[in-house]
Amino acid sequence: MRPQKRGAAWSGSTLPPLGEQLEFARLLWAIDHGLQARSKRMAATLGVTGPQRLVIRIVGRFPGVSAGQLAEVLHVHPSTLTGVLRRLERARLLTRRRDPRDLRRAVLGLSAAGRRLDVVPDGTIESVMRHALGGLPRRKLRVTRDVLASLAERLADGRSA
Repeated sequence: MRPQKRGAAWSGSTLPPLGEQLEFARLLWAIDHGLQARSKRMAATLGVTGPQRLVIRIVGRFPGVSAGQLAEVLHVHPSTLTGVLRRLERARLLTRRRDPRDLRRAVLGLSAAGRRLDVVPDGTIESVMRHALGGLPRRKLRVTRDVLASLAERLADGRSA
């Protein structure tokens, strides 16, 4: 059975125009699917998923970052990050030590093995983004970043308008 347009039969191999919101949602869905698939391939080839590698890259750039600060940067609840950090520690890619300035707080760093993954090898999500964004003018990148930041903010706080 073929999908139906509102009130009319649809035929052909391509969809009629979806409108801005639906087209944008469709593209985001495709990006999410691509991120998940690439993350699985990275787990098989590098031994870490996309989110785990993102944590490695951020900790590599900001050694001594706390788990709370990292959760804030990633826009996730600290409890969401706990499992990722635990797996990276078990794999001996991430280190956790007491903050010498505040012994109640732990700070994160990379182990030698973690530092070896703190690069941009081919086949990673980051390398795909580098190639996709590399040819775009800075103005388009700024606008795209602004749109994505606005969407992320509205999705995080539940606003619809």
